[in-house]
Amino acid sequence: MSEPTPHHPLLLAEDVLLLLLDDHTGALHQSNLAPLLGGAVLAELALDGAVEIGEKQGLLRTAKVHAVPGRRPQDPVLAGAQDVVAQQPRTAQDLVTRLGKPLRDPLCERLAERGVLRREQHRVLGLFPTTRWPTEDSAHEEAVRRRLADVLLRGLTPDPRTVALVALLSAVDRAHKVVDREGLSSGELRKRAKRLAETMDEGDWAAAAVRDAVRAAASAVAAGVVTAGAAAGSD
Repeated sequence: MSEPTPHHPLLLAEDVLLLLLDDHTGALHQSNLAPLLGGAVLAELALDGAVEIGEKQGLLRTAKVHAVPGRRPQDPVLAGAQDVVAQQPRTAQDLVTRLGKPLRDPLCERLAERGVLRREQHRVLGLFPTTRWPTEDSAHEEAVRRRLADVLLRGLTPDPRTVALVALLSAVDRAHKVVDREGLSSGELRKRAKRLAETMDEGDWAAAAVRDAVRAAASAVAAGVVTAGAAAGSD
């Protein structure tokens, strides 16, 4: 996979990954990660105008996601994801897992090459090799956490990316765990995150088509995590 230039901004999916990795051990705080990473990529494609949600066909049929011609992203991860969307119309719930499954390790590698994470090899029970990704440079992650705190704790007006990030984190019940609550209860912070995710139609932070696609991505993440958890439990 080709890498972004050193000055390329980090992806929404990379922000999600940094927030869910333990800074010291490099272990993940979230199981069933694929739908969340896929949802972050789908939301970013929507924010960039590279995908859109089609019209819903009938009461029982879910609207499909379509690639927007002429809006191919420069980032290779997003470009690859748009190629998958362009193969055929699919629902957001189908896409979030499809897009997210192959992403964790390549995104960690990208972040390590940029000096944000550090690759460490470990052995479970002294036998089974595993890779962990502790933080090497926390500056970007700290900036993301400050932005989330400004929105969720201090009520500042969010930018579109932050709205999408809150919606994704709220979908997996993590929004209250990625900021210092500053005396607020977990329940209150959950409510604020959920309220922001549910009121995307208010204000003019993004065009209606973008809001619809981001909302669909967040809803698909929640459904995808539940489905993956149920499948794991049955195994």
